[in-house]
Amino acid sequence: MVSAKHKLIFEGAELSGKSFVMSQVYNFLEPKYNSGGRILDGCHWFNCDVGLFGTAFGQATLNKYVEIFEELSGLNLLIEKFHISEAVYQQIYNNQAFDFSIIEKRLASLGAKIILTTFAEDEELIKKRLQDRINLYPHYQRVAQEPRAYLHQQTVFLDLLKKSSLPVLLLDSSVLPNPKIIGEILHFIGEQ
Repeated sequence: MVSAKHKLIFEGAELSGKSFVMSQVYNFLEPKYNSGGRILDGCHWFNCDVGLFGTAFGQATLNKYVEIFEELSGLNLLIEKFHISEAVYQQIYNNQAFDFSIIEKRLASLGAKIILTTFAEDEELIKKRLQDRINLYPHYQRVAQEPRAYLHQQTVFLDLLKKSSLPVLLLDSSVLPNPKIIGEILHFIGEQ
């Protein structure tokens, strides 16, 4: 097996295309680093926002995940929504600031990088993605918002990312699929 090295944190407003973009990166990394056995062990995908970010349990959850990531330091990890999401949700929903500098020091020691997916200020695009999400996951209707709320989320992500000390790649994922942005990610992580 080729030596694994990637710790990629995918951040961005809801509906910005994180999961789709991650699936494309996963499809590249997993077979390349797979041990050749019967387990998909070439890359590991963590969806970290499981209804805890933005709550009283968000920061404790982050710390436990970082412990896991430190234990798995020799593996390729794709991390969907993490410390920046916690900071965004705390700011938007609780009007509280979250200092993520200590978490970032631990992530930096793992060589983590952030990939931020963004979309154009196109309310029709957001409405379409919202309907697609609800069609796949009907329970999402309970937390669905107007397009302006998702655009506001994106603004807060962009503002908070300015405080990050980790390497960051900003991607416009308004058009998906888009092989160009996958190429940008692979270049950013030294795979191309």
